[in-house]
Amino acid sequence: MQRRFLGNSDLQVSEICLGTMTFGQQNSAAEGHAQLDRALAAGINFIDTAEMYPVPPRAASCGRTEEIIGSWLRGQARDRLVIASKAAGPSRGLHWIRGGAHAFDYGSLRSAVEGSLRRLQIDHIDLYQLHWPARNQPMFGQWQFDPAKEHAATPILETIEALARLMREGKIRHYGLSNEHPWGVMEFVRLARENGLPRPVSLQNAYNLLNRVYENGLAEVCHCEGLSLLPYSPLAFGVLSGKYLRDPQAAGRINEFPGFGQRYGKAGVAPAVGAYVELAARHGLTPTQLALAFVYSRWFVASTIIGATSVAQLDENLAALALPVSPALLAEVDGIHLRHGNPAP
Repeated sequence: MQRRFLGNSDLQVSEICLGTMTFGQQNSAAEGHAQLDRALAAGINFIDTAEMYPVPPRAASCGRTEEIIGSWLRGQARDRLVIASKAAGPSRGLHWIRGGAHAFDYGSLRSAVEGSLRRLQIDHIDLYQLHWPARNQPMFGQWQFDPAKEHAATPILETIEALARLMREGKIRHYGLSNEHPWGVMEFVRLARENGLPRPVSLQNAYNLLNRVYENGLAEVCHCEGLSLLPYSPLAFGVLSGKYLRDPQAAGRINEFPGFGQRYGKAGVAPAVGAYVELAARHGLTPTQLALAFVYSRWFVASTIIGATSVAQLDENLAALALPVSPALLAEVDGIHLRHGNPAP
């Protein structure tokens, strides 16, 4: 499996990253360890988690994912792995995380980092990400900015200074953004540059056949400013497998956790999925193979974050990496995109 540098950092990551948000909810510790073993055997060196995982976030399970990864890391060569985690931000009602103190200032971020380090049983995190912006922004299925919802938030410069301090202390090596928008990325880059502070090296945003919003503005921003995209949800919570078209009550996160994947319940999703399912069949692919191969092939993707609930699913996701995406197939994908747009932003 190929390795790529993450942004302008010295971190070399595999072109697939193992996402772990099912560990501790849909997957037991033993099942999580089995996925980690399989990923490592396949050449994956990049593991992504978050302090709020597993999902959906709950007080009773918060932090369990990092604990499962930490118990596995005890038997691994730490220098062979790139470990990424994320700090929960404000405005999501997660009062059980750090007592509700979610500002992105030094005290709150230090508390978040130290909690993650303790659960992961390591002395540093290679890539530390802000899980979502502290300021007012549409996200997780919202799609319109509303200035009437403006609220106080930690200034971006203060957040960068806090992250830089954590880097100097050796608790984190680099930092990245997540669920961000063009203005936010540019502000982080501008303020870091003007103040001689470390710049973000990556952006973790949703990106898949139903949500190509990244291409509209962020692709140019990240290319010009040297940030790597780490796309999550390449299968759109399993929606792009086509299973919910065949059986609306099919097993999966969409039905197991009602309301959790609200962006995939929008009116335009089913017709778009149907078009991609038909396209995959005409090219001798499964819908899952088409969806993954498309994301794997994008020029701006550094490492695609994949998640699974079984080793068999993980193997299917890994196998799609070898599938070529011809210019003719890509043209047909773009044709569907032009007709159906981004139904799940």
